[in-house]
Amino acid sequence: MSAIAIQIPQITGEQDIEVEVKVNGQKKSYNYRVEVFYWADCENPSDDRVDCIRQILSKYDPAWELYQIGMPTDELVPITFRKKRV
Repeated sequence: MSAIAIQIPQITGEQDIEVEVKVNGQKKSYNYRVEVFYWADCENPSDDRVDCIRQILSKYDPAWELYQIGMPTDELVPITFRKKRV
């Protein structure tokens, strides 16, 4: 098993999430960040929203990796990033 689901409080907007788990007695920490991006803020708007997401991801902090793209609305898309482990 490489993933488990953890319920977090439903909070509108951006969230920083820190998770500590023990696996076979070893403690591990994971950091996640949920950010909300508005379609209107895309630098090169087009009808293809995938292009907007590509722009967002190409300019995002390289210390973070894409984890999940949330359910988009007509105004925004929530994107979850996971801090890269060194």
